[in-house]
Amino acid sequence: MPTSPRKPVITMEDVDGVVLRVAHWPVDGQPGGRPLVFFNGIGANLELASGLGGMFPDREILTLDVPGVGCSPVTQWPYRHWMLARWIRKLVDRYSIDEMDVMGVSWGGALAQQFAFQYRSRVKRLILCATTAGVTMIPGRPASLSKMVDTRRYSDPEFMRENFAKLYGDAADESAGGHIDNLMPPDPKGYLYQILAFAGWSSLPFIRFLRMPALVIMGDADSIVPLANGHILNFALPDSRLKVIEGGGHLFLVTRSEETGALIREFMDEETEAALRNAA
Repeated sequence: MPTSPRKPVITMEDVDGVVLRVAHWPVDGQPGGRPLVFFNGIGANLELASGLGGMFPDREILTLDVPGVGCSPVTQWPYRHWMLARWIRKLVDRYSIDEMDVMGVSWGGALAQQFAFQYRSRVKRLILCATTAGVTMIPGRPASLSKMVDTRRYSDPEFMRENFAKLYGDAADESAGGHIDNLMPPDPKGYLYQILAFAGWSSLPFIRFLRMPALVIMGDADSIVPLANGHILNFALPDSRLKVIEGGGHLFLVTRSEETGALIREFMDEETEAALRNAA
């Protein structure tokens, strides 16, 4: 994602005894649309989402470090997606966010689907990037998946630069360098809990209830979550469209941020544009 001139307000929030580090981008003046709630990938601290403020300059944005990631303390016991979704619902209530658009990337895409199911009267648009419907996913390349479990990708910048293309399918350019520099190693137990939360999870039993407009974005060079998973989501979601970033790897949201941001803004702004046309 591009460097954002709009900085978030970062706080520590206690939700039912679970402490979450939260980043909130308020909007000065009249907002350009509904607030956006963003869920990041596995082990990804909120600094990796710093570009959201520049990508969506006229929207209120909320994101967080899930337990055991970034500066959020790990929980005492493992959790499931439905539990995390409930904590986040209480968090958005604290910020007086009633209706919202929800966006998730990779592991966060699963959380976004779960959250949208549990609070579907409040989620008006759903954006899913480089993600899957769960355990029924088409797996990525073994060479990339083996790098995923190597914790050096969080703690050793040189390891990441050397293996970035093999791991994600993206070139290690300047934007990737910024991503690498912002990485914070997750708590090992917190990382394990994220893996356990995904284990056995699938959105297929409830995905037909997600009737809000959905945008699925995939990279056709993604070596972790192959494009076929996007076709599954697009087929299963009742009101969905699929956009493919040609040549995009797993981190196209970072390495192809302008192209990806334009697709998402166009999707989120459709209602406003329709209202203006009807009023004309």
